[in-house]
Amino acid sequence: MKSLFTKRCIHVFFAGLLLLISACGKDLPVIDSWGDNSYNLVNQNDKPVKFPNDVKGKISVVGYIYTNCPSICPLTTNNMRLIQKKVKEDGINSIEFVTISFDPENDTPAALRDYARIRKLDLSNWFFLTGSKSTIDSLIKEVGIFAVKSDSTVLENGKKIYNFVHTDRISLVDKDGRIRKNYQGSQINVDEIVEDIKSLAD
Repeated sequence: MKSLFTKRCIHVFFAGLLLLISACGKDLPVIDSWGDNSYNLVNQNDKPVKFPNDVKGKISVVGYIYTNCPSICPLTTNNMRLIQKKVKEDGINSIEFVTISFDPENDTPAALRDYARIRKLDLSNWFFLTGSKSTIDSLIKEVGIFAVKSDSTVLENGKKIYNFVHTDRISLVDKDGRIRKNYQGSQINVDEIVEDIKSLAD
């Protein structure tokens, strides 16, 4: 009888331990942050924003782009649109979408506003940010975003075409402004990040 009781206790103990490990596996660890830094930026309406302070208290989905990008950035932007649509359908509130340009010399507030308007983006909880080059460079460097301007071409009409070699990333940021997970922005699994958002919202 004692042996049977002991076996049952051991079984219950390991079952509970397995459940605990399984539950812990669902948690998203803190992988990065902007620390105590606060960056003075402006949004697409030329309104001042202190980032990330002004989004603390809400979960944030943060993408990094430049508006003249011919390939990766439009995909990243569209994926953020799909994520926004999905979380609204699922009734997830208290979430902000943030797009940061790493090409502030060209991505003025007006350029960002046009970029969003042309794509008919829902800006009710999504804003685009730009600022001085030194501020943007410091912000992206802090979280390991790589963006270097590469070769440029001037067309016959005088328009300059240029590219960036850059990190392809969307970050999930918790209510305390800490980065909990990074994803490949242009190829993100929308269902995956929505489930991760739900885990932080619980």
